[in-house]
Amino acid sequence: MENLLDNIVWHTLLGPHAQFTVGNVRARRYAAGFPAFVGFADQARPDFAALAGLVAPGEQLYYDGLETVSVPQGWAVDAECDLQKMLWNAGMPAADQTLNAIRLGPLQAPAAMQLVSLTKPGPFSAGSLQLGDYIGVFDGPHLFAMAGARHCAGGYREISGACTHPDFQGQGWARRLVLALIRRHLQEQEKIFLRVLLEHEQLHRLYLGMGFDDHAVSLARTIRLCT
Repeated sequence: MENLLDNIVWHTLLGPHAQFTVGNVRARRYAAGFPAFVGFADQARPDFAALAGLVAPGEQLYYDGLETVSVPQGWAVDAECDLQKMLWNAGMPAADQTLNAIRLGPLQAPAAMQLVSLTKPGPFSAGSLQLGDYIGVFDGPHLFAMAGARHCAGGYREISGACTHPDFQGQGWARRLVLALIRRHLQEQEKIFLRVLLEHEQLHRLYLGMGFDDHAVSLARTIRLCT
């Protein structure tokens, strides 16, 4: 199961999210309108030739977990960072009876995109709300905090997209939303994980204090097929 978790994006693209993807048995990616995550069946020998037929020249793509693999000629790396993958190792969070969160769907996509453009929680598009269980809290018409449960396969579920408007930060909103999602998916017998930038030491410590344990560090890259 740990090998599945280490290549969770591929198993998500091939399995639970297959309807939102394009590709083949060697390489897959989300279709247009969704975050441009890609996955390879064989992380040690990724088939970039199979991927090339699925992308437009110059289009930026995101992948995670191929730290020992060089990008072949014809591809460029625009950015890279170390991600700490963490597993939930605490019990069932208590129910938060006062959290007035709603499920986010297509009608809330513009508000979600506005919040994401301000807070930059990672790759996200309006289509992201179709990929998992996203919840958020509004102040009137304005979404000011949200979190989601996105990549999933083999009993694992990823918490992602947690973000809070600067005017509401420091009040624990993202933490409450994350714990609500953890509670919901633990009740469905899923194992919870997340990924955090290793350079974000304060956030890493926060998740450790919440009940997550470190699993593994991987290299995430933003790549593109050269024109």
